[in-house]
Amino acid sequence: MRVVIAALSAPSSFNGVSRHAANLVRSLLSRPDAPQVHFLAGEWQREMFASAIARADSRLHVHWIPLRHSNFSRILWYHRELPAIAAQLDADVLHMTFPAPVRAEAHRCPTVVSLHDLYPFDIPVNFGFIHSEISRRLMRQCLTKIDAIACVSKFTESRLAACFSSEICQKAVTIPNSVEPMHGSACRALEPFRTGDTFVLCIAQHRQNKNLPFAIRVFARALDMHVLPRNAKLLILGIPGPDTLRVLTEIRNLNLGGRVVLRNGISEPELLWCYRNCAFLFAPSSIEGFGLPVVEALIAGCPVVCSDIPAFREVGGHRCRYVALNHDSTEEFLRAFKDTLAGPKSPCISMPELTPASIGGRYMELYLQLNGCPAVSQNGILQAPASEVRKVESPVS
Repeated sequence: MRVVIAALSAPSSFNGVSRHAANLVRSLLSRPDAPQVHFLAGEWQREMFASAIARADSRLHVHWIPLRHSNFSRILWYHRELPAIAAQLDADVLHMTFPAPVRAEAHRCPTVVSLHDLYPFDIPVNFGFIHSEISRRLMRQCLTKIDAIACVSKFTESRLAACFSSEICQKAVTIPNSVEPMHGSACRALEPFRTGDTFVLCIAQHRQNKNLPFAIRVFARALDMHVLPRNAKLLILGIPGPDTLRVLTEIRNLNLGGRVVLRNGISEPELLWCYRNCAFLFAPSSIEGFGLPVVEALIAGCPVVCSDIPAFREVGGHRCRYVALNHDSTEEFLRAFKDTLAGPKSPCISMPELTPASIGGRYMELYLQLNGCPAVSQNGILQAPASEVRKVESPVS
């Protein structure tokens, strides 16, 4: 089987969508029944993806697309060029890692899209009035024309049901993001933390649903009330976005210029160092599609203090300190901070249901079903009937 994964998107630093794309590749290649994977990404994404999916594997073929780095160029590429590329690569399945324009009549193979959230409908302010309307139209077009919708959580699938017709929802299946323990050689502390100061970790793009200005206010209150040491810092990891100005304004108004550190584009060993050395992960989002940092933190043995929202409950279970977002949230978060700091060290946990091999198997089942092949399991290996197996030739450059 040949699977083409289209991952062209705007950011050149990791966000949730691009990390999903890398993890999808790793999940498929972790299987003994792995397909031939053709991974398509923009030239501007080369450095980001190269380290995340770099591996000597004859089943992986990476194609860097030389394209003008603009929203309009990417939309046109998905609409005009992608069908021809998928046909040239003789794809059995085309998997788009986020909703983008689909010309169903131009594709010779089944199409799949990963659906992370319904933000264009739930939080249009993230995009602005014009861009939110464009995003809604593009999502409607994609979900109408696509053959299968892979929702990253049950919550995302429930939002799909609330916003779209039953005909579209019948194409949906929930397949969570894969998450594996991070590996890496010993990493030095990030520059602002080499003095050993206590720090709170917050991983979030600068968008309204991440509640970063609120997080900064809670952090300032924790300093004032001596819940945190006076020299403590708040590290916010995430790419800039619509809320960046509000974040910077909050930092300035509260005189926290030396206490709140903004970073993005760190390596996996650096991220692992953050999880292992922070006081706890602080995630006060109002809505999420999945909650990848919560899962990564728990696997790394990092305590989690987060908002009480469905996506976090879905992945965190009983392992997190949850706080409802209401008029008393600040004081409740301070109590959760105190309890977490006074509690025992969190153990590293395993989540076998989210391992790459497990998630890769679920995607293989979906791909085989879309191709009309019953999934035949032999020792955990999903196989297509012999008549459906084709010889793989050299990849197209």
